[in-house]
Parts: sequence; structure tokens; C-alpha cells
Amino acid sequence: MPIPDSVRSSLAQRLNQRRRDRWPQLTGVRLRFRGAFAYVDGVLEDGEVLRLCRLDYGGSASSWGFAIYLASKDGYEQSVLPTGSFTGSPQEALDCACGLYLGDISAWRIGRR
Repeated sequence: MPIPDSVRSSLAQRLNQRRRDRWPQLTGVRLRFRGAFAYVDGVLEDGEVLRLCRLDYGGSASSWGFAIYLASKDGYEQSVLPTGSFTGSPQEALDCACGLYLGDISAWRIGRR
């Protein structure tokens, strides 16, 4: 199922707001779309781009499937969020991926938003 333009726009706004609120190490969040997938990259101050995760659109703008980027295999692998679920908000997915790649696992505390 392709991601509607309105959902793409909302997703970008939500992730960039979360980046501003929680992840000052990132100067931006870049999104790439392909079919039902949204690929999320983080941009560091020096311009380096980190692949973070892939979100799987299932028809809801508030609940997405989650796959973490694994540099070791140069690909994405379906993963569980800290809540124990395979689906969650885009902000939870960003926190999970940034917690790993930016070394701040305090973001994985459930209920901390």
C-alpha cells in the first residue's frame, strides 16, 4: 500500500519535531519512500548521514512497523521496539534507532517521550 502524500508530510513533521526535542546531535532527518516503506536517515552536524530505520506503513499514520538498519549486513531487519511490540509510533522508532546509533539508551525507557 503506497503511503499517501498527507501521511508522508505528517511523518516528516513528527520525526523532525522529535529530533528537535530529543536528538540535538542530529541536524536533520531525511526520509526516502518506496512503496509502503519510509526509510529514515539522520544527518549529523558534519554532514554525515546515518541510516537509522525503516518504517512500514500499514494504513495508520500513528502506528508503523519497525525495522532497524544493520550496518553489518547493509540492510534492514524487522525489530521489536522497547515496548515489546513490532509496531509503534514513528517517534518510538526514531528513539530506538537513535538510542542505538547515538549511544543513548535512556531513550528506550518506556513512557519517556
